[in-house]
Amino acid sequence: MDEKTIRRLEGHLRGTFANARITLAPRPKQKDSAEVYIGEEFIGVVFEDEDGDGSFMFEMAILAEDLP
Repeated sequence: MDEKTIRRLEGHLRGTFANARITLAPRPKQKDSAEVYIGEEFIGVVFEDEDGDGSFMFEMAILAEDLP
């Protein structure tokens, strides 16, 4: 995923979730995805959709230990 795409997705996620602390970082070994952070905390991954139509998927795991 190139830098322009990462910044475009970062802006979209920041607006959608009303959180300017969201950042995306390229994954060193994967070219089709980027890691998503809020501040220093990793929260998920954004993947390019396999259809190649310019869509993306955001995947976030919620661990049982994180729930009250």
